[in-house]
Amino acid sequence: MTKDLVLQRLRRSGGDCVSGSTLSAELSLSRTAVWKAVEQLRADGFVIESAPNKGYRLLAAGDALTESGVRLYLRHKELNVKVYKSISSTNTVLKQLAESGAAEGTVLLAEEQTAGRGRMSRSFYSPPRSGLYLSVLLRPHLSAQISTRITACAAVSVAEAVEELTGAEAEIKWVNDVLVDGKKVCGILTEGSIDCETGLLHYAIVGIGINIRPPEGDFPEELRAIAGALPAAEGGDLRCRLAAAVLDRLMDYYEKLPDEDCYAGYKSRSCLLGREINILPLGGEPIPATALDVEPDFSLRVRLADGTEKTLNSGEVSVRAK
Repeated sequence: MTKDLVLQRLRRSGGDCVSGSTLSAELSLSRTAVWKAVEQLRADGFVIESAPNKGYRLLAAGDALTESGVRLYLRHKELNVKVYKSISSTNTVLKQLAESGAAEGTVLLAEEQTAGRGRMSRSFYSPPRSGLYLSVLLRPHLSAQISTRITACAAVSVAEAVEELTGAEAEIKWVNDVLVDGKKVCGILTEGSIDCETGLLHYAIVGIGINIRPPEGDFPEELRAIAGALPAAEGGDLRCRLAAAVLDRLMDYYEKLPDEDCYAGYKSRSCLLGREINILPLGGEPIPATALDVEPDFSLRVRLADGTEKTLNSGEVSVRAK
């Protein structure tokens, strides 16, 4: 896109002015096209100064979540990124696009979800101006069993990106939550469609919701004890940088599946190993256990109260209160 080219050139200037004629000549654009691109970037939230006989200067990237801003940092340029101010649910809309034949690598991002969804049919709190909500469409030639590794890769991708951009230490709570300082800052929901004859996936959609900062007025009372947000980070375009960092890492890991390339990173960040937990069966009473290990297939090995060991391939657990 034209505004992507203009933005990249202004970023390369290091804060110096770039004349309209220079932009026009270097990017093979008309002066009018350059002006329109600058106006579009300003509308997206970028602060761009202009002065007669000097040109344009990028002062601040702002906090806007934009396609141009994400693409500026994205290595996997093949991804088709679409950004919404508000959407019902990135997973729900992307599932509809997947059923209509959308290509692998379609990515939906939003500043707000009005009907965000989490695991176990729960709602996912997704207020405006405080989070990053994204879904990625993948079409892997994998069995449904191996597809659980996609969720693990997403969790490691988020943890690595958070650590790089904020300096915080991120942990992973089996199977799909990322924690900072003991509080959940990210939830992941992977959904798919399976070919019943082959047992292979038609597609998988990886939904990721990250709390960038506490919402206005704080989290709802029922979430305050468990929900957290990322620590402050330098740079005003954290959401764009974080989106690109997560997507790049996820695609790097995805390209190596079914290898267990992210296993070491997943296990080393586990916040459960050695701790007393409760297994939470659907509709049943909590079952006390001790978390022993994360297996190479990302299942959780536990020891029950009677001393027997079992492996959990799916489900939900919680850390038992002392």
